[in-house]
Amino acid sequence: MEYVATIGMFDGVHKGHQFVLRHVVDEARRRGLQSLAITLDGTSVLSRKPVLTPLDEKLLLLSKTGIDRTEVLPFTDDLRQLTARQFMHDVLKRQLHVRVLLTGYDNRFGHNREETFEDYVRYGQELGIDVVRLPAHGVVSSSLIRQQLQQGSVAEAADLLGYPYTVMGRVEHGEHIGTTLGFPTANVVPHDRRQLIPAPGVYAVKVRIGDGGELRNGMMNIGRRPTFDGHQTTLEVHVFRLHEDLYGQQLSVLFCHRLRDERRFDSPEALREQLEKDAIQAESIL
Repeated sequence: MEYVATIGMFDGVHKGHQFVLRHVVDEARRRGLQSLAITLDGTSVLSRKPVLTPLDEKLLLLSKTGIDRTEVLPFTDDLRQLTARQFMHDVLKRQLHVRVLLTGYDNRFGHNREETFEDYVRYGQELGIDVVRLPAHGVVSSSLIRQQLQQGSVAEAADLLGYPYTVMGRVEHGEHIGTTLGFPTANVVPHDRRQLIPAPGVYAVKVRIGDGGELRNGMMNIGRRPTFDGHQTTLEVHVFRLHEDLYGQQLSVLFCHRLRDERRFDSPEALREQLEKDAIQAESIL
């Protein structure tokens, strides 16, 4: 089995990635080959910066692009030390049987990433791999999306991703402050501690309970609950018109719009009044 392939971290599987992957699928069909996405397990390489998509979610998003196969390469020291030509020979040709390699306009691989696209083409000619570079597709990158989320600009991030930014986690016991205010919340602990959490504030969100549940409207507060002198950042989601206990369940929270900054209120009553306004605004958006 031979493949038309592309390689990348694919963190976020954003619109730029989707553009490349569509071309891989189309080129594979044109040549009568299979399509392959090669991605790296970035546990080590991205350990110093937050990720947009934990590995399981990234694989799910890649599967929705029409790619026939996804290969995850552990980013080991041995792999990191390979030159571009060694990588193309040892991994692409011998291990994965790549016949055609499509690269993004700024894609680089190999130790120190010193080679140019022309070098890749030359190595490919020596190894029997066609190397094709695709044109740029707009101004979109995983770094830009991280910046948007760190500013709380979740709607702008969704435009770059092609879908709402999502955090998945399990509901654990909190301090039940929301219940006393008439807005019971679920304390969501993300599955992957390295996943980027949007800036503190209040957001209109969609919530899926479990794996196949329907999307419900809600709002989420990210922050330290300054009105109650909190010190630890929490993710508290209120699902509208939901009366069941969510403790222990898995939630997927889709960020749709930022409503406001988190701030300290003079009293719990003042906070409750603001939450009522937040809920009306969120419902109107969702």
